[in-house]
Amino acid sequence: MENSKSTNQTQNLGTGSIPRLVIGLAIPSVIAQLVTMIYNMVDRIYIGHTPNGTTAMAALGITLPIITLITAITNLFGMGGAPLCAISLGQKNRDRAEKIMANSFICLVVSSVIITIGVLIFQEPILYLFGADSLTIEPAKEYTTIYILGTIFVQLTVGMNAYINTQGFTKTGMKTVLLGAVLNIILDPVFIYLFDMGIRGAALATIISQGASCVWVIKFITGKKSTIKLRSKYFKPDFKIIFQICSLGISTFVMSSTESLLQISFNNRLSIYGGTTAVGVMSIMNTLLQCVSLPTQGIMTGTQPILSYNYGAENYKRVRDCFKFAIKLTLGTTLVIAGSIILFSDIFVRIFTTDPAYIEFSRWSIKIFLLGMLIFGLQIGCQQSFMALGQAKISLCMALLRKVILLIPLIYALPLAFGNTGFAAAMSAPIAGFVTDAPRVFLVLLAEPVSDIIASVTTTTLFMRFYKKNLYK
Repeated sequence: MENSKSTNQTQNLGTGSIPRLVIGLAIPSVIAQLVTMIYNMVDRIYIGHTPNGTTAMAALGITLPIITLITAITNLFGMGGAPLCAISLGQKNRDRAEKIMANSFICLVVSSVIITIGVLIFQEPILYLFGADSLTIEPAKEYTTIYILGTIFVQLTVGMNAYINTQGFTKTGMKTVLLGAVLNIILDPVFIYLFDMGIRGAALATIISQGASCVWVIKFITGKKSTIKLRSKYFKPDFKIIFQICSLGISTFVMSSTESLLQISFNNRLSIYGGTTAVGVMSIMNTLLQCVSLPTQGIMTGTQPILSYNYGAENYKRVRDCFKFAIKLTLGTTLVIAGSIILFSDIFVRIFTTDPAYIEFSRWSIKIFLLGMLIFGLQIGCQQSFMALGQAKISLCMALLRKVILLIPLIYALPLAFGNTGFAAAMSAPIAGFVTDAPRVFLVLLAEPVSDIIASVTTTTLFMRFYKKNLYK
């Protein structure tokens, strides 16, 4: 009887009202993502207002590729396995679902140990490669040394929380994020200001908070409320299952890991053309980009169990209805949030800094950098729907399109091709007094909206073809 409630929760994915299910599952996920977004903003606000806050913000930007790479590996095993788990539940195969979760757990533990050791040994050359200089290397090392020790907490929290969400327990998944984020927001000022630890305090607050969330997640997936449980009898690696997890998770891994490469590319080019100021502003741009992307990811996290479960049950009408409703939500969300940030850019920038140069530079950058995010809801809605339906190859191709095929090459190509044009000079006039090569800084930032728009249109077109061909069986 202990699983009756959780079983009903899972079965409701195949019978409940689509709008009510999507909203009911998405709201906790969106709240979780919004809390994460607020935490990221508060973290940068605290750091930005410390002595030498400008340098500290730039140093934090240098460490972002490492954090993003950890997230990428976590998503490989967590987000790669969660849709397979939901499909197995839709097929009434609970044993296989539990095997998938156990193998993901093993992969997360092993990879976290390897990452921690590797970064501790090679962190200095890694940070220089990621854009550090004589001003930012020491604070970047201070943050990385502490943060990397909590890698196992971060990976198990995020990776195994995907298995809570995929069962339909998005409220519990939300509580996981709330616990870590709220605790982090409380601990940040204690360690940063009261204990005078600066950027090291921000890193310590993060790993303590993630440790608490990790305990919460493990307790749930081994307890009575979970539909499926983490069982030690499945801890022997099943390489066939691991291969299937990686095959599906590779697209999410590529999306996240190329985000790391993307941040390196932005930092590298902006450091050359705009110096420390441009790199620091990029840290603000990344935070605002998350303000747009994270809520849409929350919507699709809530939608994924419904899509996967019904696809596994071959209930294609519910899959179609769910997608139609979700894509309206994601597109509407990006239009409203990105539009608001662009229209009220001055308000958002002043949250992070009081430095006049940063304010002027960031206010100008927002109008360029976030333009393509207005329609980003189409990209993420279709991309994540491919994932939820087990379409690993096309999902991977779309992940590669936006960042690897388009954005990263454009970051390097646009400044070289059009850096001396009158158009670039005219568009970059507002920041000419802040950086050494304003036209090329403009072109580096312009690469983002160009790739966003092309990728959104392409991904939507391909998904609609898949939709017509495969969802009417």
